[in-house]
Amino acid sequence: MATDRYNARATEARWQKVWDEKNVFETDNDDPREKYYVLEMFPYPSGRLHMGHVRNYSMGDVVARFKRARGYNVLHPMGWDAFGMPAENAAAEKKVHPKGWTYDNIAAMRGQLKTIGLSFDWSREFATCDEDYYAQQQALFLDFLEAGLVYRKNAKVNWDPVDMTVLANEQVIDGKGWRSGAEVEQKDLTQWFFKISDHSEELLEAIDTLTEWPEKVRLMQKNWIGKSVGLKVNFELTETAPTGDETLEIFTTRPDTLYGASFMGLSPDHPITQKLAEDNAELQEFIAECRRIGTTAEAIETAEKLGFDTGLRVKHPLDPSWELPVYVANFILMDYGTGAIFACPAHDQRDLDFAHKYKLPVTAVVLPEGEDPVTFDVGTEAYTGEGSIFNSEFMDSMSIEDANNAVSDKLEAQSTKGKQQAHRETNYRLRDWGISRQRYWGCPIPVIHCDDCGVQPAPKESLPIVLPEDVTFDRPGNPLDRHPTWRNVKCPCCGKDAQRETDTMDTFVDSSWYFARFTDPKNSNPTDPKVASEWLPVDQYIGGIEHAILHLLYSRFFARAMQITKHLDVKEPFKGLFTQGMVNHETYKDVDGKWITPAEINIISTEGDRKAVHAETGAPVTIGSIEKMSKSKKNVVDPTDIIDTYGADTARLFVLSDSPPERDIIWTEDGVIGAWRHVQRVWRIIGEVSEKTEANIAKPAEFSDEATALRRASHKTLAAITKDFDGLGFNRAVARLYEFTNAISKALQADLSKPDMAYALREATGFLLQLMEPITPHLSEECWSMLGNEGLVSTSNWPAIEEDLLVENTITLPIQINGKKKGELSVARDSSKEQVEEATLAHEAVQKALDGKAPRKIIVVPQRIVNVVV
Repeated sequence: MATDRYNARATEARWQKVWDEKNVFETDNDDPREKYYVLEMFPYPSGRLHMGHVRNYSMGDVVARFKRARGYNVLHPMGWDAFGMPAENAAAEKKVHPKGWTYDNIAAMRGQLKTIGLSFDWSREFATCDEDYYAQQQALFLDFLEAGLVYRKNAKVNWDPVDMTVLANEQVIDGKGWRSGAEVEQKDLTQWFFKISDHSEELLEAIDTLTEWPEKVRLMQKNWIGKSVGLKVNFELTETAPTGDETLEIFTTRPDTLYGASFMGLSPDHPITQKLAEDNAELQEFIAECRRIGTTAEAIETAEKLGFDTGLRVKHPLDPSWELPVYVANFILMDYGTGAIFACPAHDQRDLDFAHKYKLPVTAVVLPEGEDPVTFDVGTEAYTGEGSIFNSEFMDSMSIEDANNAVSDKLEAQSTKGKQQAHRETNYRLRDWGISRQRYWGCPIPVIHCDDCGVQPAPKESLPIVLPEDVTFDRPGNPLDRHPTWRNVKCPCCGKDAQRETDTMDTFVDSSWYFARFTDPKNSNPTDPKVASEWLPVDQYIGGIEHAILHLLYSRFFARAMQITKHLDVKEPFKGLFTQGMVNHETYKDVDGKWITPAEINIISTEGDRKAVHAETGAPVTIGSIEKMSKSKKNVVDPTDIIDTYGADTARLFVLSDSPPERDIIWTEDGVIGAWRHVQRVWRIIGEVSEKTEANIAKPAEFSDEATALRRASHKTLAAITKDFDGLGFNRAVARLYEFTNAISKALQADLSKPDMAYALREATGFLLQLMEPITPHLSEECWSMLGNEGLVSTSNWPAIEEDLLVENTITLPIQINGKKKGELSVARDSSKEQVEEATLAHEAVQKALDGKAPRKIIVVPQRIVNVVV
């Protein structure tokens, strides 16, 4: 008999070795079978796996293993998103080189990932900091530059004075750098940009084709692109601005509210603002204060609304006798619209807060249904809903849509200062992608600066432009700027002394095309276009919701740019997208209020009471809220500890079983132990089956009712879990496996000397292992071998469903007596009307109602209902 306890540590390592030696998961691009590409977002090599990694990659592995069994040629690669600031920070703090730190971490995490038994094609592995990878990225940049997809300009940026690099708006939290915590400054820098905004409409329209993406992600993308259809309006200045402008141009999506105008607003970065500030110290200080707030939507939304009266005034376009003051306002961004607005406080909350602060007029011009136009007042909350227009002369009583059209028509027919007063226009929130970063550990931008020839692309034959390794991190700033020789190069145009670009690329560039490189990672070009186009789009992409906007949007842009430059022939990189939930855990604090890890505590459970104590000291520990696992709160469970104690299959089973995969999961010791117990139970059952039945039993011609019932359960479970895996319903599949295991355990009590029952049990256990293989591959391999099956369960074909066994031979019919349900009747599905009537008359409830009398009528609706009229 097999040992009573399954030894996960020995078994898992052995099967992982077998898979490696047989190259089970390597993918052949020339395989003629239908392709399936499953990809999980590749990790940053921090040095340690966390349970979020285990959950994410276990989900992808189930899909990959399932699709292989279904006959697909599956591509399931792994790599490393390896450039970025953490490596430079580590270099400064630990006196190590970013390259060595990064590759050491990769080696450690690769080893951890392999212990989980993930079916990756490791032959395709690369890191974005590999010279070969970033050489191809530099080649892509040059192709994009030649195609007009890249340009250079001076731009306002978020500058982190500690990390000394540019930050994206999303990396500014409450006005501070997301890593350093330093107050972010606004700075003018010459930056490289990708022309993503040229593709705004196409990127927006194509979202509707992404039917296998979560709706919330599609909505987030639409909002980020931010299409606005509105009107550009020229307001005549009562005096010429310092810039020489005689009009102030604004963009509005609500021209219907023009009669509610109260003031004009300028961005602190508007040219008129900047010109006025040249000789106005008070305005200069106000601009500096605005820049300290930050530029994220959240920072602007939550900050107090502040303004500076420029003294300028404009004439209202619908009433030249009406003048409006022009303020510089801290909530207006230069990179949307024109950097100037007209404000209607009654119907915009930011405008209303501003108007109340500076005691400016508030006039409502949209009347909610049912309100009295004489008494309606917005108070402290702007009204942004539907209604009819009032207080607006020729637009009174119009709908918002009709008023928009009416006022747009009127203003487009007018002129001011020799200009058309207004014209309709479509704007987008999406701005071009600034990719320049002032740091060392990134992909060098392949351009050369020559005093005579200007900016020149580096010759392709000079690629890769390799990062120098003899750099120091003993002071802030980009080490490339102070390297004695690396910058020096000859101009490829005139041959004179020139300098390399020292900015490196935003790490989002590295992750915006890696999915294409995986299709042929050793190619001497960025892609083999034919191979890439055959594999793409990725059939199933899996990753966190935190990447729902930028990473996915940038990847969608890259696919289009790579199509334009003929590196592939698809526009959408990801056909199916799944965003998994987070892994949460209780938090704990010691008597001093310091966070402590789950490994440092013991839980003591008594009747209705649950307490925690410190494992070493026995001191009481406060159990806190359940939150996302994080290093800061120390509520982290080390996957290595779990795997060493319970095995990888137990960890995989638990993270896939506890809740729907799109929701957060709460990690509990009890849950892990429950999964481990199930692993042990399956092991014992398979051991008993292997002892009580023979392998390779011939299929009998006929089956008893008992054997048929087990076969029916087997094929129904197979059909249901097939559907679950196709729909990523991992937790539902696990629940069915638990039920199926119960059915098999019960069948072990039958008379297994009967060939039909022995066959049915062997079939059931074979199904069980093939269904469990995507989730618990090591256990499944060991049990598959124990049952005497040939080959690996990992390479076996998915079982075929016998459709006849999905149809029940018996049906249950409700029995009504005089129209009221009185019971139920089980009959054979193919019973005749006479047989149903006979069984009905024998039913206890019917006999009681008839009391020895004959029924007046029996109505049989075939396979639906029986009604007895007494």
